[in-house]
Amino acid sequence: MGSRRVVVTGLGVISPLGLDLEETWQALVAGRSGVSRITAFDAGESPVKIAAEVRGFDPAATLGRRRARHLDRVVQLALVATKEAVEASKLDVASAAERTGVVYATGIGGLKTWEDGMRTLVNRGPEWVNPYVVPMMIPNMAAGEIAMEWGLLGYNCCTVTACSASAHAIGTAFDTIQLGRADVMVCGGSEAAITPLGVAGFAAMKALSTRNDEPERASRPFDAERDGFVLGEAAATLVLEERELALSRGAPIIAELVGYGATSDAYHITQPHPTGDGAVRAMFAALADAGLGPRDVGYVNAHGTSTPPNDRIETLALKRVFGERVPPVSSTKSMTGHTLGAAGALESVFSILAMQNGVAPPTINLEHPDPDCDLDYVPDRARPVELRYVMTNSLGFGGHNASLIFGRALADEDVPPSPAGGR
Repeated sequence: MGSRRVVVTGLGVISPLGLDLEETWQALVAGRSGVSRITAFDAGESPVKIAAEVRGFDPAATLGRRRARHLDRVVQLALVATKEAVEASKLDVASAAERTGVVYATGIGGLKTWEDGMRTLVNRGPEWVNPYVVPMMIPNMAAGEIAMEWGLLGYNCCTVTACSASAHAIGTAFDTIQLGRADVMVCGGSEAAITPLGVAGFAAMKALSTRNDEPERASRPFDAERDGFVLGEAAATLVLEERELALSRGAPIIAELVGYGATSDAYHITQPHPTGDGAVRAMFAALADAGLGPRDVGYVNAHGTSTPPNDRIETLALKRVFGERVPPVSSTKSMTGHTLGAAGALESVFSILAMQNGVAPPTINLEHPDPDCDLDYVPDRARPVELRYVMTNSLGFGGHNASLIFGRALADEDVPPSPAGGR
């Protein structure tokens, strides 16, 4: 396994901050919020009236009217992000279709399709239910549609592990290349859960912010006055390749994926372990996988949801891993909201761009110090910083934890030795 290094050759994004990678990144480093009043449905009776929606996206214009009608929004977003990533990678799929695979994630899947189908069933009867309702709502359909769109004949699967889903997708794609089961993997995640049931369900759990009068200030990770996360939607795609293949075809190597750790809390359906144990073990596992020590990591993109327990416990976990020298940490969810199953991939893209551009994105809305959250969260403004390795964390409902470490695209002699038993 140790001889197969994995690099990133393509990135694609559609998010509440923009309809492509560049627009999203520029908004992120400018500290612009993507949160506003809900327009996807009438939220008049909902206690939560705000979300981070993808605005200005016309699926019919992008995908064609007939095709768009037969795809849930979660798949529409995935196809747009993947098109950008594949084109950026300059990948000739036809020449290596059987060695190119897909791992694409979602936390929920086609929720709007499920709601529309149930409404039709109840109000009009079973004979009126759309025959596309099952293929449109099942979680794996983004992975399937991506494979069909680009003719990818290799390993194909979908990870559905709540907020850690797309981090697991990237880690699984990494392992697949490492094991020699593929040479190229298209991976990432998509989510489109801003629906009446999606918002009502999270609101009933008291997980969402109710700062309805100040949408742009509602997502406030690590702030003492945080009152819950803001639901977001997005898709983000990475193209991973075996390094020698990428070099041989002159691919644009953006970064190297060097470490992956995944653990379980085995504690509670929604709450993280109170000591941060699962997150700690995931971070240490990723460091060991990469052959790195805590001091090698120059920036952490935190899970940072803006819920009181998560931010406090993740802060504790970071201190347990990094000791007294915790690197700069930011939560980009302060701008994108929590995009659930897309979050790990979206934040992996942000971490890579931070390293590539030498800029740590900010945590906005950090206005009131919390004594339990006392790290350097890059408050309010992006910061110039030279980075060689970056870490991103995803901590999901059900106790699913994942940590990924990316590094600059380095020469052979610059790669640290792998630990015993590691890659």
